[in-house]
Amino acid sequence: MLKIDKTKEYSLEEALDLIKKNPSAKFEESIEIHLRLGINPKKTEQQVKGTVILPHGLGKEKKIAAFVTPEKEEEAKKAGADIVGGTDLIEQIKKSGKCEFDLAVAEPALMKDLAQIARILGPKGLMPSPKNETVSTNIGQTIKELKKGKITFKNDDSGVLHQVVGKISWPLEKLKENIEAFIEAVRRARPAGIKGNYFRSITLCSTMGPGIKIKL
Repeated sequence: MLKIDKTKEYSLEEALDLIKKNPSAKFEESIEIHLRLGINPKKTEQQVKGTVILPHGLGKEKKIAAFVTPEKEEEAKKAGADIVGGTDLIEQIKKSGKCEFDLAVAEPALMKDLAQIARILGPKGLMPSPKNETVSTNIGQTIKELKKGKITFKNDDSGVLHQVVGKISWPLEKLKENIEAFIEAVRRARPAGIKGNYFRSITLCSTMGPGIKIKL
């Protein structure tokens, strides 16, 4: 049984070691990090969001659909897109209502056509958007980055960031590198004008395990 001293702040290595040696479930759990930020989430200018390529990805291959013009189809395929198409693919999804992919990217030229299936893609979080950098003229590079483990992050309504950073079975060093890359990306995304402590607290846990406070 994992025993946590709730009054103590652990080093990242100590926390990961505790979690890895004391799994809380029979299935392979993920490792999650939760950052409480010193922001006012009600203020638009204090929203924290951004992207980062985690060095070791998330342990699951993402199936990517690329909505591109005919000239870009070969580039998208070579970059690793699993489903490639243009207006034909949009029409197919419009008729079936099915989205058999985890992420979608698009060329700007296809966005007006994608509006036809926004009601299908939107609720599933699959609509390409310039905000999360999934609309691009450099479609090959965008796909490669997503395949490498690029993620987007954004604080919730209470000013907390939640992110999966790997699997409990991974070597400690891999988990540590992913966590450090994520924390550094959040640090770089600090909104201008924030005073006082930006990081209020950092907590680490497994999917079913208790939270462990990390030293700032």
